[in-house]
Amino acid sequence: MESTRTFKDRFFLVIKGLGMGAANKVPGVSGGVVAFVAGFYEEFIYSLQRVNKTAFKLLFNGRFKSFFRYINGRFLALLFSGMIVSYFSVSKILDYFLQHYELYVWSLFFGMIIGSIYYINKDFNDWNYKSIIALAIGIILGIGISFLDPAKENDNLLFVFFCGIISVSGMTLPGFSGSFILILLGNYVLLLVDSVNALYDTFSEIITGDFSFVKNEVRLRLLKVLGMFTLGSITGLVTFSHVLSYVLKHYKSITTASIIGFIIGSLGVVWPWKETIFKTQEDGGFLLDSRGEKIIANYKRFLPELHSETYFAFAYIIIGILVVLALEWYGQKTNKTHG
Repeated sequence: MESTRTFKDRFFLVIKGLGMGAANKVPGVSGGVVAFVAGFYEEFIYSLQRVNKTAFKLLFNGRFKSFFRYINGRFLALLFSGMIVSYFSVSKILDYFLQHYELYVWSLFFGMIIGSIYYINKDFNDWNYKSIIALAIGIILGIGISFLDPAKENDNLLFVFFCGIISVSGMTLPGFSGSFILILLGNYVLLLVDSVNALYDTFSEIITGDFSFVKNEVRLRLLKVLGMFTLGSITGLVTFSHVLSYVLKHYKSITTASIIGFIIGSLGVVWPWKETIFKTQEDGGFLLDSRGEKIIANYKRFLPELHSETYFAFAYIIIGILVVLALEWYGQKTNKTHG
């Protein structure tokens, strides 16, 4: 696989990793959709599936090159490099735009998800009563999840490990947003904002020769939380990939129909026109988390009024659809080149 990859292909693989990393951080958006539409989803699942007993035997016997080749290591390394860079760069930019241009960001992702539904559905012709039932179940679950109320933040390390396992579902299962699940579990800010910022600050201090963080109990706790979250994420990636590989092999039509349903259901989460609802106490005061920030309960969705801002939002929806179609075109072109 790697021998046929040009420098351009490898560069774009890192870019795709950036896209997956950014998508994974946005509630309601799934990094797995990026993989699916960009044409490397099956290779991604296949590569993760290779992390098995044979791979560990090669690793523990010191056969590092054989291990790297066996797990399609260069592919995974390039992809995960993009994701890691994304968490410290693209996702920061995304946070800024979500704060200042929220409507347009949601509109862009809404369009991308519509484009993804078209892309996955256009080549799927195996519609029967089983796949239609799977589609309906996927839609119901997707919509149902979007209306659940989030739990309170919990930094228990065992629970954080579980959050790690669940959060990577968005990378392996298109349409299932891991970041939105983290909101429901109450740990989105803790795991994808505070912990990542703590790691960034720690690296910045180490580079300047400042090791004062070793006496900072809050920082050390956040780093410990991030470490456990990462361990859970790796466990979830490998576990989900084996399960999905088996399911895709034996129940491909039902799985694909379910994925389409999940993605359709997730449209409710990224609906651009919404207001944030916060949890309140009986006296009407807002509930606050450990940082003194108001706790999000869910969103109040509404139909837009027609004015200039709405027209711009519609334009971003169309741009989102075109982005997915461009990714599809590039994916097809790449597959033909390698074919």
